[in-house]
Amino acid sequence: MKDYSAESLSHDPLHGYIRFTSPVAGAGEEVTERDLIDHAWIQRLRQIHQLQTAWWVFPTAEHTRFQHVLGVMHLASQAAAALYSSLKQQCPDVPSRGYVESLLRVAALLHDVGHGPFGHFFDEHFLRRFGLTHETVGGHIIRHDLAELIRSIRRNPNGQLEPGEQLGPEQVAFLITRPGSRQVADSPPRWLVLLRSLFCGIYTIDNMDFVLRDAFMSGYSTRAFDLQRLLHYTFYSERGLTVHDRGLDSLVRFMTVRAELFRSVYFHRTVRAIDLTLADLFAASGDLIFPGDPREHLEAYRGFTEWSLLVDVAAWGRSADPRRRDLAAGWNAILTRRVPWKMLCQRHLVFGESDVERSSIFSDSALVERQLRQQLPAALRDYPLRVDVARHIYRPHTAGPVAGENFLYESSRGRIRPLTDDALFRRLPASHRICRVYATETTHRNEVAAALDQLLGSGGGDDLTNM
Repeated sequence: MKDYSAESLSHDPLHGYIRFTSPVAGAGEEVTERDLIDHAWIQRLRQIHQLQTAWWVFPTAEHTRFQHVLGVMHLASQAAAALYSSLKQQCPDVPSRGYVESLLRVAALLHDVGHGPFGHFFDEHFLRRFGLTHETVGGHIIRHDLAELIRSIRRNPNGQLEPGEQLGPEQVAFLITRPGSRQVADSPPRWLVLLRSLFCGIYTIDNMDFVLRDAFMSGYSTRAFDLQRLLHYTFYSERGLTVHDRGLDSLVRFMTVRAELFRSVYFHRTVRAIDLTLADLFAASGDLIFPGDPREHLEAYRGFTEWSLLVDVAAWGRSADPRRRDLAAGWNAILTRRVPWKMLCQRHLVFGESDVERSSIFSDSALVERQLRQQLPAALRDYPLRVDVARHIYRPHTAGPVAGENFLYESSRGRIRPLTDDALFRRLPASHRICRVYATETTHRNEVAAALDQLLGSGGGDDLTNM
């Protein structure tokens, strides 16, 4: 009879039952996936929202990074099932199926372990001071606090490692870190480089889960795209991660929904107003929020979450420290959702692959603000306003490193070519930007909107002022 005690189940609204291995009586010092899931570094993700500030705007979107990493772990097994045979064909030296699946599952579970409060916002407004991202912090945690546990994992719900195989913490850290950061070795094996495309690229087990989860939890869509079809038509070719042309429509649908989530949810006007307010607070109180480089304060960082931060700043009004008392009013405004910034106007700009996006003034919000003030009537040049430029990249290959280029298998001609060469794919924008102007009151909305249109030139972009 099957030993049902060897694994446990967690029910997920998107994926159904998520299986993970559990300790078995008499198995000695075996480390299982449940041991990692129950570890304090993973459990802290229950206290960090998946949507960094959008949960203040979308009341049902209270889901956390913890739910997300379990979902990505589940998708790691689906990806292993779909891709291992083609990976083996391309890389005969790849370890066993059990090893690859366990490696992907552990990396999926740990890929967000370095996140701080408010997720990517914390990267930009705190970790950047130390030249860090949540990925590099996560790699440090994996190498120093979780390495021994990782090395002792022997099985996953669908198989086990072969005798003599041992999961490598450096390989886990490599998978979760984007190209350009510290790597596992000077020359990692090709099979490992190919696997990293499942974590960094156009469609990954990470973003496929969060698109489904964020769309469901925010109320945008209960079934945003066809995950199963997209995975079914994906394989490794001699060029890299490749989608069969029968899966191209599913990929385009995924990319379209992901972009729409950025427009409608992540870049919602009130979400960005909250981000502006938080950015000011982080600039003024960053050294009071956390003592420094997280790598030098790992124990403190493990207990540092949105819960701990918001509880701490809520008490600043009663602090003996005058600086904290002065900052308390700003933090209290966030806690009670009294956001000072109100949107005056908004314009939407779309860039194609041939557009020189970096030469546009809309690549720098500070430059836009300076130019905008020059367009205002002289009496309004000192009007208190803020410009926010939110940018979404449709096609990651157009800006910044990814794990590798994605490819398309064209069945009618039996050839593989870069996905970017496909006519359907080329019709997608390369990126889009939403330029918004905020102020603390709306008296001069019309003048500001006219100045922004003058700055944009004829056409003025999409007029979405009243959204």
